[in-house]
Amino acid sequence: MENNGRYILALDVGSTKICAIIAEIRGINDVRIIGAGVEKSQGLKRGSITNIDLASKSIKSAVEDARRVAGGTESEVIVSISGAYVKSVDSSGIINVPSGEVGIGEINRVMQTARYNANIPSDYDILHILPYNFKVDEQDFVEDPLGMNASRLEVFTHLIITTKSNFNNLKRSVELAGLKVVNIVLNSYASYIATVNNDEKSLGIGIIDMGGNTSSFVIHAGGNAVRYQGFIGVGSNHITNDLSMALHTPVTIAENVKITYGNLTYLSDDLIELPVIGDENTTHEVSLDIVGQVIRARVSETLELVSKQIDDSGLKREVGGGFVLTGGLTKLEGIRELAMSILNAPVRLAKPKPISGLFESLRDPAFSTSIGLIMHTTGSYALYEIDSNGIMRYNQGLVGQTKQPILDNINMNNNNYSSTTPQMQNTKPDTTRSQFGNSNQQYNNSSFGNNYNQAPAQTIGAMSQTSQQDKTLQNTVVKTQPIESELKSSQYYNRSNELQINQGPNNQNSGLNKAWQWITQLF
Repeated sequence: MENNGRYILALDVGSTKICAIIAEIRGINDVRIIGAGVEKSQGLKRGSITNIDLASKSIKSAVEDARRVAGGTESEVIVSISGAYVKSVDSSGIINVPSGEVGIGEINRVMQTARYNANIPSDYDILHILPYNFKVDEQDFVEDPLGMNASRLEVFTHLIITTKSNFNNLKRSVELAGLKVVNIVLNSYASYIATVNNDEKSLGIGIIDMGGNTSSFVIHAGGNAVRYQGFIGVGSNHITNDLSMALHTPVTIAENVKITYGNLTYLSDDLIELPVIGDENTTHEVSLDIVGQVIRARVSETLELVSKQIDDSGLKREVGGGFVLTGGLTKLEGIRELAMSILNAPVRLAKPKPISGLFESLRDPAFSTSIGLIMHTTGSYALYEIDSNGIMRYNQGLVGQTKQPILDNINMNNNNYSSTTPQMQNTKPDTTRSQFGNSNQQYNNSSFGNNYNQAPAQTIGAMSQTSQQDKTLQNTVVKTQPIESELKSSQYYNRSNELQINQGPNNQNSGLNKAWQWITQLF
């Protein structure tokens, strides 16, 4: 595998399948899938790890298949995690803005304050911190506070947390497969990234991912990020089991019946001949009417459970864009009409957004989470986000879009930043460097060139000890030049002069000595 760009290994650890995808990032909006592998899941049940060794073997097999196709040995991986043991927590934070202008440092600080204020159980870890509302002084519902004049900044955030045991068991399974976990993303959040468009986000949207053994959903409403997520342990495999019992036929035969005759729009009196459980040489006839009734009953129950959780969230009225359905279960004919009647809202069936090199087998709703992991790594997340490593990510535009960057209060050298130190005033202009590919190549004004992965204060010291190679995905050094207006702002200028005066009379370059020399020359 030639070293022409940066490579991503995405790993979707599902209850029915393990999917590994290797993608190459060459530059602006240039992402190409170069390898993929799919393996049947072992050691997982309803989204959680039940046998670490078996799960690790399935993961290793899927990754090896992807490596053979890609021709490389990529070992750093971004992994999906099930919503089985995930909870929602809301929190807020407020800070003063001494400089009078909101910069990246202030946004990171207020989000870390919200993290500190959150009521998180001791046995839980944070997966995502997503701000859905900023307040600048008395101005509410600010979409992006960066660069705004303010004396006070407030943020309202949605935190997605999971049990430490669930978190650590997943990491352990991946590490036993010889991989290094660099980030963990909630699977339904990844599916949301891969399927939802900006118009739907502006109206408020719910994304329902109906998988093999589980169904999960997230709600984007009333702001710039996800506000709620839910999970139920029911999926398409439950339909297969229902058919196997109702038709008294082996599970493999029931799966074929579901795929071939599964239809939710009409019922038929036609008969099909199926083998009997325990004696496959004996067959019996079954009406397709029974097949349709069994499938419809299970799908209806699944959607009703999801609908109840959405109602309980209190956000149903804010979902003006309706719902997006994805996942393997959504391939059943007639599911859109059934979902519209149960959810009482518009419904769209979605496949993952197209990416260059996307294999035909991956152009399927069942791979929305896998593609979402790739897109998350390349910048398609919320405008601001604190990830599972506690690092703030800043996205200046989703994939395929550009946004004129506003560079202020930024001085990230070795992942440290400062908006008030005098050293910042002497920073020599430097080009924005992309965290993808060659650091000398400039990728400006794009989602790829301007994702700032910024470490919180408490992790900066530990991170500085890691090697540059270990920082590839989450804490790449990004240097930017403060804007001219900030360099000339009175508060920064006054602070710089104060420090010079306090250095004492022995400093020939101090402001005090210069003033004294000027006075003595007059008199």
